Amino acid sequence: MTISSSLNAGVSGLSVNASRLATISDNIANSSTYGYKRATSDFHSLVSGDNQGAYSAGGVRVTTGRAVSQNGSLITTNNATDLAVTGRGMLPVTPISAVENGATNLPMQMVTTGSFRPDQNGVLRTESGLALLGWPADKDGLVTNVMRDTASGLVPVRVEMNKFEGNATTKMSLGVNLPASATEDAASGDPYPLQLEYYGNLGESQALDIEFTPVLPAAGDMPTNQWTMSIVDKFDPTATASTFTLTFDDGPGTGGTLANVTSTPAGLYDETTGFISLNVLSGPLELEIGKYNDTAGLSQLGDTYAPVAISKNGSPVGNMTSVEVDPNGRVVGVYDSGLTKTLYQLPVVDVANPDGLTALSNQAYTFSAESGSLYLWDAGTGPAGEILGYSREESTADVAGELTSLIKTQRAYSSNAKVIQTVDEMLQETTNIKR
Repeated sequence: MTISSSLNAGVSGLSVNASRLATISDNIANSSTYGYKRATSDFHSLVSGDNQGAYSAGGVRVTTGRAVSQNGSLITTNNATDLAVTGRGMLPVTPISAVENGATNLPMQMVTTGSFRPDQNGVLRTESGLALLGWPADKDGLVTNVMRDTASGLVPVRVEMNKFEGNATTKMSLGVNLPASATEDAASGDPYPLQLEYYGNLGESQALDIEFTPVLPAAGDMPTNQWTMSIVDKFDPTATASTFTLTFDDGPGTGGTLANVTSTPAGLYDETTGFISLNVLSGPLELEIGKYNDTAGLSQLGDTYAPVAISKNGSPVGNMTSVEVDPNGRVVGVYDSGLTKTLYQLPVVDVANPDGLTALSNQAYTFSAESGSLYLWDAGTGPAGEILGYSREESTADVAGELTSLIKTQRAYSSNAKVIQTVDEMLQETTNIKR
């Protein structure tokens, strides 16, 4: 009967408005919760079939969800590991209980922001018990061969503050200008010494003694543009000098660049890379002097001797004092020795439909059939956005808007209650006909 359908429609109206009231209550309660995504409720009409021209009320149903794709405002904090994502991506996390239980397959969840601090085991985690996940870097701070469509390669980010660490030097780059006038026949022929510091396997300071000696021409001849370079490991008593003959170009356009390098023993210089291969006390070491006709590395110009650009990897023993995260997601350890070392790489998780994710407690989310599968982007590339340290994302719930919706919901609930009251009175009239 149409009266019965009206009663059912009124009841369904009460039910859906009660659901909307619940989402509004949640939104208002979490208006100051970092990373909270506003709960939504959408109404959908139900239509009954035509019953011989009489209209039958179908009522209404409700679907609820989260506006996960909506981003909140970012605010600045004073903690380097307060993190937020600027785009549609999210940070990978896992329950700290799974980490402490030694689970091999950590369940992955996602958050848009979090205040991460190291616990007693050095794991970066939130107060609510979510541990940050990332790809571990190798000893050179590089992350390679990672899988983008699975979380299996992610591990808890663990930092060990006050840990001493030193790295041996394996590569050095040498930029020196040698005076062209020193290879003239009237020059003194005095050598030009240079000492390069490097770090051994135990973080101790070592040194290479390098000497550049000009090759002088016979009296009245043109400058030779040649030098003898001798390299010896100062702290290795068994070391023998490696000797190199350097010839510089004096032609137009390429004047002052390396033209030829020979070595004793032979084969120490690779002209395709510009590196010299040395065996020092700590092991193999690559010294870059530049390729042929390349302006980088060694040069011979003018009358000035100038070591202009010397760089190396490795570091002395240092104590880790802080951890920072750059916009590309690199977790960098900062040491009191001046060393900065990449420890982990944080990916940014992206799914096809963020609004289809399943909401969990503590502003975390997990996958569902509606969200689609994951892809792990490097922060700062693709559509997922950058990772900002010293930042938190505010709640997307707007109190003013929610209070307005609360008034509308209250009126709608009262109106549906009035429909039920009216149907009750009509049914009472129908009952009174029998009396």
